[in-house]
Amino acid sequence: MTALTIGNFDGVHEGHRHLLHRVIELAKERDLTPAVLTFDPHPTKVVAPDRAPRLLSTIDERLSLIHREGVTDVTVLPFTKALAMLFPHEFVEQIVVNQLHAGLVLVGSNFHFGYKKSGDVKTLAELGDRYGFETHIVPAVHKRGRVVSSSTIRRLIDEGNVAMARRLLGRPYALTGEVVSGHGIGRAQTVPTLNLRTAAEVIPARGVYITRTRDLDSNAAWNSITNVGVRPTFGGGDLSIETFLLSQFDGAAPARISVEFLRRVREERTFGSPEALKTQIMKDAGRAQAFFRRLRAGLH
Repeated sequence: MTALTIGNFDGVHEGHRHLLHRVIELAKERDLTPAVLTFDPHPTKVVAPDRAPRLLSTIDERLSLIHREGVTDVTVLPFTKALAMLFPHEFVEQIVVNQLHAGLVLVGSNFHFGYKKSGDVKTLAELGDRYGFETHIVPAVHKRGRVVSSSTIRRLIDEGNVAMARRLLGRPYALTGEVVSGHGIGRAQTVPTLNLRTAAEVIPARGVYITRTRDLDSNAAWNSITNVGVRPTFGGGDLSIETFLLSQFDGAAPARISVEFLRRVREERTFGSPEALKTQIMKDAGRAQAFFRRLRAGLH
């Protein structure tokens, strides 16, 4: 039998990690298998696609992060219109009890389930009594006076407050993808950069950030600064994500990278010339170097 926690787990933030650690503890106490039930696609994409949130993580990233916390028994339930039509007691009987053999179910205090979200934690406890599983409700986690939630983290990233998002996530927010050719202007007139193409749905607000860049193939990593914007000094255009490494890489440039956002430095601005922009980039790099020195000293 399982000790089961249920949720979307988008981003696998500090609140989710608390749920995962608690379900592992209870599973050990009850001699059960810790397990997770999550959904793909996000339920809102099926029942109200116009209100579906932009996701912080792909399903593969979500699974990797859940496994990293120590839960390997993860069921990804395809969320369909038929599943959305199940009443709470049907969902519990068919999925939680018959399919996943739950002896214990642990959820957050804002948990809702079943047709039109008609079931809540009180419903779950009543069904637990009926079907013979324990029900544990975990209150929301707070950090720095904020409720830790995917929607809060999404809003912080939209605002460019990646430092606070990092605290609520328990790790830096990262964008991953392929390195693609830029316009060549940066290399010729300012400084060479790595241009990231990503499928991520949540992109930090336009501006300059202190970042950490990792080669996804070799795992080599560099301190860096990253500009998210439209390159107004060169006439603007589509949104680009350009990263300047603070130290050189040996050999060929990486093909696939992850860029971790640590702190916002400034808004994107238009400069009078490429030389003025290059001067500002060097100032930004100096601020980033000072940030990493303080980080090594344990001051961040």
